[in-house]
Amino acid sequence: MNNNIVAQLQRSRHPGSGVARARPTPKGRFVDPRAREEIETLLGDRPRRPDLLVEHLHLVQDTYGQISAAHLAALADLMRLAFAEVYEVATFYAHFDVVKEGDAPMPPLTVRVCDSIVCAMHGSESLLADLQDRLGADVRVIRAPCVGLCDQAPAVEVGHHFVHHAEVDNVTQAVHGGRTHPEIPAYIDNDAYVASGGYSLLQRIRSGALPVEAVLQALESGGLRGLGGAGFPTGRKWRSVLGQPGPRLMAVNADEGEPGTFKDRHFLYSDPHRALEGMLIGAHVVDASDVYIYLRDEYPIGHAILRQEIAKLPPGGPRIHLRRGGGAYICGEESAMLESIEGKRGLPRQKPPYPFQAGLFGRPTLINNVETLFWVRDILENGPAWWASEGRHGAKGLRSYSVSGRVREPGVKIAPAGVTARELIEEFCGGMQDGHRFAAYLPGGASGGILPASMADIPLDFGTLEKHGCLIGSAAVVVLSDQDDVKEAARNLMRFFEDESCGQCTPCRVGTQKARMLMEQSVWDRALLGELSEVMRDASICGLGQAAPNPVDCVIRYFPEVFATERAPA
Repeated sequence: MNNNIVAQLQRSRHPGSGVARARPTPKGRFVDPRAREEIETLLGDRPRRPDLLVEHLHLVQDTYGQISAAHLAALADLMRLAFAEVYEVATFYAHFDVVKEGDAPMPPLTVRVCDSIVCAMHGSESLLADLQDRLGADVRVIRAPCVGLCDQAPAVEVGHHFVHHAEVDNVTQAVHGGRTHPEIPAYIDNDAYVASGGYSLLQRIRSGALPVEAVLQALESGGLRGLGGAGFPTGRKWRSVLGQPGPRLMAVNADEGEPGTFKDRHFLYSDPHRALEGMLIGAHVVDASDVYIYLRDEYPIGHAILRQEIAKLPPGGPRIHLRRGGGAYICGEESAMLESIEGKRGLPRQKPPYPFQAGLFGRPTLINNVETLFWVRDILENGPAWWASEGRHGAKGLRSYSVSGRVREPGVKIAPAGVTARELIEEFCGGMQDGHRFAAYLPGGASGGILPASMADIPLDFGTLEKHGCLIGSAAVVVLSDQDDVKEAARNLMRFFEDESCGQCTPCRVGTQKARMLMEQSVWDRALLGELSEVMRDASICGLGQAAPNPVDCVIRYFPEVFATERAPA
């Protein structure tokens, strides 16, 4: 190159100089030495493996109340990961408060007000506005999706302390009283569980007194199905995983984020070892070397209980790893959960291969949810005939129905599978609240659709609701009264799905947004909403996008009266 051209280029880079100067800092992101030292001290001797990225982000968040750009860069450097990889994971999960470079730090305390359907029915929107006015600039008050306290709505999270039946006064008291940590309730601990015969069944199976084949046959004969929503036969799933070449793993899905669902919380907070014994039996049957329990971050009480009780489990079993979710509903989808356990964004995987073939870290993986594992001991001890006889209206077994809304006695109701919504309300929930008339219900949580009270005699079980455009799912029954607006209920659910979409596929990412916008119009374009629903059902990668249209479809199909008074804008 001509020397004159070189000189011109040098002067253009550094005006007033004829010499090219070295960069003041190396190319790439600068790591602040102080931030690096703080993160290095915080991690201590913890491994720097990539699959622990989400856990390490929780550690930073818990310690500092937020994650600064400097700490994010330091964590990336110490874990030998690209900053972009760490950043995309941290910003994917709602519970990581990432402060971008140049932005002011966030307030030290965050208050999250649940705005999902049941809390909205109980006034969470006005509560949010009142708290934002009352608490001032030193507290960050934001809306949050379902926190799993639908039976105690409205719910507010102050730090990691939850305020039940929240009002401005009791939330303010929690904030100013420094109540930001969970309070552990009384529960059946290891000593009490063992004293009542706990883990004797596990020992029989491990010793060979009860053969693995007998376990599989009992589960298959009894008809236990996956109770997290999909309903896949449990015995067949265990046998499928066992049929794959090892090494094998197991994952427990405790990330119930469906609005209206709180049954796993009930079991983990009251009788955790019954689910843990079912887990250890499953791990033994499929010969899993490691078990990963993925628990939603909205359950800090569950984290505290499990950390304490896992240390007391019978020796000789698999290694147990407890992993926290990050406030992403999508991670309840099994393959998204696996991605999160591996330290990534919770993006659902394309199938096949299925998790039983190539799941966690590419190994054959058994995945069960908490309630499914909770019933394993009872079925094996009482026999498959007992389980099959417990149902109603032709269904098999027992189910834990999460009931919330306008009933007098909300909560987890252990009832015969196949019970109807009307029976559930009258026999198990003490009827409707005073002044409320039964008008509609969600038979299976946010994605299960909405049905009128005139259709409340349909058995709540797998295979009974599909022909009506609904699903039993996780058996979350939300009861609406004549004082509730079903169109607003459907809008609330669509806002939830829009917010929780992982964004990976266009039909769900754009479809939920467009549906919400159409539903916010004074007059619904029902034909266009129908076309949009069809695209979302047929083309979305996972169940979130496929089931998101169910509520709006049901309102259009079963509630024609709500459209009779629509008036187009002048």
